[in-house]
Amino acid sequence: MDFVASVVSGIATLTQTLEDGRTQMVGLLLPSDFVGRPGRNRAAYNVTATTDILMCCFRRKPFEEMMERTPHIAQRLLQMTLDELDAAREWMLLLGRKTAREKIASLLSIVARRDASINMSPSARQMVFDLPLTREAMADYLGLTLETVSRQMSALKRDGVIELQGKRHVTVPDMDRLLLEAGDDSDGGFLI
Repeated sequence: MDFVASVVSGIATLTQTLEDGRTQMVGLLLPSDFVGRPGRNRAAYNVTATTDILMCCFRRKPFEEMMERTPHIAQRLLQMTLDELDAAREWMLLLGRKTAREKIASLLSIVARRDASINMSPSARQMVFDLPLTREAMADYLGLTLETVSRQMSALKRDGVIELQGKRHVTVPDMDRLLLEAGDDSDGGFLI
């Protein structure tokens, strides 16, 4: 990897390939996420854009030199790394202990809260966004079958938790309700 980057807009997936050719989605890159590893010239994962994506790229070596000269950049990168570690731990909980419905609701809430094109009505907790993943990609990422993802999306729609236009345009009429469906007692202070 000759470059490191920050995602400005759009969404990408991180996948890892095993020696036998099988791949596993291991993460999502959303706006403000950092890509690459200063100090390493190889990455264990592949990055694939799932939407149009805009990234702010830096050559790795000059970026590493700038980090040495500018401690607050290194400090910010450390904070971002620790945030990513927290997110990975939350994802382990999601994959290991949450029901299929909670998994779908959790993924929707993550994308809704981090998507750069969010439209939030000041009088309500409504959010509108385009889901960047196909049902197949969601199934892969969540460790579910395609059929289960489709059933749970339909159930969330039927119960009024989400509204769908087509397969990817999602409206969340009440974000608090979606977070409740996700089994979360807190979202890190996003909602007031």
